[in-house]
Amino acid sequence: MSSLTRNARAVMSTGLGIAIAMVVMNVGSYGLTMLAARMLGPGEYGVLAASMNLLLVIGVGALGLQATGARRISAHPESVAQIEAEILRISWRVAWGLGLSLLLLAPVVNRVLKLDNLALSFLIAVAAVPLTVAGGYFGILQGERRWLPLGVVYMASGVPRLVIGVALMAWNPSAFIAFLAVVLGSLVPVALGWWILRGSRGAGEGSDSHSGAAVLREMVHNSQALLAFFALSNVDVIVARNTLDGHEAGLYAGGLILAKMLTFLPQFVVVVAFPAMATAGERTRALTRSLFAVSGLGLLCTGAVAIASPLVLSLVGGQEFAEIQGELWIFALLGTMLALLHLVVYSVLARQGQRSSYVVWAALAVLVAGGLTAESVEGLLTWVMLVIGSLLTLLVAVSYYLVRKPVVTPVESDALV
Repeated sequence: MSSLTRNARAVMSTGLGIAIAMVVMNVGSYGLTMLAARMLGPGEYGVLAASMNLLLVIGVGALGLQATGARRISAHPESVAQIEAEILRISWRVAWGLGLSLLLLAPVVNRVLKLDNLALSFLIAVAAVPLTVAGGYFGILQGERRWLPLGVVYMASGVPRLVIGVALMAWNPSAFIAFLAVVLGSLVPVALGWWILRGSRGAGEGSDSHSGAAVLREMVHNSQALLAFFALSNVDVIVARNTLDGHEAGLYAGGLILAKMLTFLPQFVVVVAFPAMATAGERTRALTRSLFAVSGLGLLCTGAVAIASPLVLSLVGGQEFAEIQGELWIFALLGTMLALLHLVVYSVLARQGQRSSYVVWAALAVLVAGGLTAESVEGLLTWVMLVIGSLLTLLVAVSYYLVRKPVVTPVESDALV
């Protein structure tokens, strides 16, 4: 093995490697979306966008499985064999159950999303199966901190989708064919995950705390907490369409493009830090370092946006959005706050806080209620930042209070805030 290969393997086996892998994954995923917009045209792309948005919601189950697997393996390495077996078993059962449910609901999906393509609705149901199973593989590799294999699987979630999508759309540019590429691409990380973990362990010694029922309960809890975060971070654009005129709502949506970029830019920090946050001896230091890392990266980007706002404006729609050029740095700051909230929500999942996740749902209700009274882009943006900032402050304070407390049993932890 050459020194260059050894150095590359060494880099990809670290947190930096995960960052690189997730950039590659996002380039593949978003690259397909951008190319599809050009190759399909507005009509077909609108159908594809609606289907992909539904897939994001469906993917919350996969994220819940990933968080469950990663937390349990990190917190209980002595039971890794049993946890791995249960996570894979539950992943497949949840995947088939979700896929079958969506298959039965295909006519409803077709009508609600106005796809005018029942076959595409069936294809969405098919996509739910590998998407959900991949979450289980991600969680196992993340919990074991096997960064190199995890990075490879992450890249396999984006690059094949782009390559297959470009090839198929060049042959037949349609929403159905583009989504078929997404389905075919999603099979690759599942195949890789199976190959990496094949025959790695037996069933291991049984424990009621890691039974299938216990894993499923935690997966449901994690999924609803993540759903609350995604709803909170996306509901403002819906509020804008209902309280502002069409032009101002469009301006606000343009600013949110930048906010979403900065929300998920430091996602690799969450992936690397989560196993440590699930470990009693590491969680305080991991949370502190992660908060500093996300804050530093976000503030650096916010400063860059403030300095180069004319250049950044071209990324959010160009001169048609010139009215919000002066507020772009505020949208960047909002994205940083959401990135911090994303991290803290995972900190809540790592310590299995129950009530803290319900606070996110409460914040969602407050944001909607107050947002509907806004009369301008500035007014809505101010309210959203106030709600997000207050929630972030509360959850950080509660997290630091609880992570410093003595370790408790899983049963006792269910009663934590």
